[in-house]
Amino acid sequence: MKYINAAEILPERLLQELQTYSGGNLLYIPKAGTKADWGTESGSKNFYQERNRRIKALYRDGNSVDELAMQYGLSVSTIKRIIYN
Repeated sequence: MKYINAAEILPERLLQELQTYSGGNLLYIPKAGTKADWGTESGSKNFYQERNRRIKALYRDGNSVDELAMQYGLSVSTIKRIIYN
């Protein structure tokens, strides 16, 4: 992301107001509009929801927490968190 000098794009009055609150500090100004939920655009959310559903089903079918941790390459504590949530 490229930085832009606020003095080059903002009206003088707005620039002075911002300087009152943050003079000399860097500011991040988020885009307007609604932000998409995590993972919805990339498909990550669906991937992890489906993985966790499978882990819960396998646990209900008798697989141990240790077996599931090895199978999915996750820690035992992560498997427990998935199962008990």
